[in-house]
Amino acid sequence: MGVPDMAEENETLLEFPCDFAIKAFGLTGQVLEVAVNEIVNRHVDELADDAIKMNASKSAKYTSITVTIRATSKQQIDNIYMDLTACEHVVMAL
Repeated sequence: MGVPDMAEENETLLEFPCDFAIKAFGLTGQVLEVAVNEIVNRHVDELADDAIKMNASKSAKYTSITVTIRATSKQQIDNIYMDLTACEHVVMAL
């Protein structure tokens, strides 16, 4: 058993381009919506009209925002997740 090389570490089971759903959770409010939209649009040229779906928790304190993008690379997906997790308004990104 050797150390895996960088090519193996960067492999993914996804074939690009592909549709990919990104989910972000945070406190309900327009600030979360704007932040998630801004981050995704920074990395995606165009979103479909039905790309964004939002669901409030039972108490309505939290909202999940699912954005389905046409992903072009693993790096693009990784960059979106890095920006989402760095955002103060996003509690968790999946």
